[in-house]
Amino acid sequence: MIEIVKAKERYHFENEWLSTYWHFSFDHYYDPKNVSFGHLRVFNHDFIKPGTGFPPHSHRDMEIITYVLRGELEHEDNQENRGLIRAGEVQIMSAGTGITHAERNPSATELLELLQIWILPNARGLPPRWEQRQFSPVARQDVLLPVVSRKPVGDELAIDQNATIYVSGLTQGRTIRHHLIGERAHLFVIDGKVALNQTRFDRWDSGRITGDPDLSLTALETTELILLDLD
Repeated sequence: MIEIVKAKERYHFENEWLSTYWHFSFDHYYDPKNVSFGHLRVFNHDFIKPGTGFPPHSHRDMEIITYVLRGELEHEDNQENRGLIRAGEVQIMSAGTGITHAERNPSATELLELLQIWILPNARGLPPRWEQRQFSPVARQDVLLPVVSRKPVGDELAIDQNATIYVSGLTQGRTIRHHLIGERAHLFVIDGKVALNQTRFDRWDSGRITGDPDLSLTALETTELILLDLD
C-alpha cells in the first residue's frame, strides 16, 4: 500500500528565523494519528535564514540524520565535535547517553535548506557519536545511493537501527527498481516529479509504503529524492 501525503497537507511552522514542514508530530504540533512510522520518529524539512540557527539543546537515545540540500550547516557539540556540512553532505549524530549541540547557518547571505531525520535506536544508553560525509551528485546519478545503513559496506554512515537511507538524482525517463529489506519505506521528493509503482509524486510530496517490497521509481522530469528503507 502507498499512502501519499501531498506537500500542501503537511504541517508548516514559521518564525523570524525558521520555516519548516513537519512530516510527523513535533514540538507543539501533535496529531495522535501522525506520531511516527515504524522507527521513523521525525522528518523535518527546514529552511534557516542567514546567520541564525538552533541554539544549544540536548538529545538522548536518538539517531539524528541531517541531509543538507542547499547552503552550509555549522555543527558544534559538547563532545568537542565541530563541522561544516555542505550541500550533498550527510551528518549523523547518535545521541546515546546524551549530547548537547548547536546547529546554525553561518552564511551572511545564503538560505540553508536541509532535511532533519530522527530514527529510534535499537539500543539505549550507547556512547554519543558524530560523523559527516560528502556524497557527490555523480555518485547518486540514476541510482539509489546508500548514505546511511546499519552495516555499512561502502561509504555509508553507520546507524544503530535496521534502516538504510538512499538518495538519488534521476534523469527524466529513468526507471530504477528496489526491493525493500525492511517492512516499510518513506519516500520524499526533494525536487521534480516521480512515479512510484504508477502513483505520481510531485515536488515535496511524501509517501509511506507498506505491504509491497518491490518498488519501481520512474522520473517524470529531472528529480531528486530520498528513500528510507525501514523495519
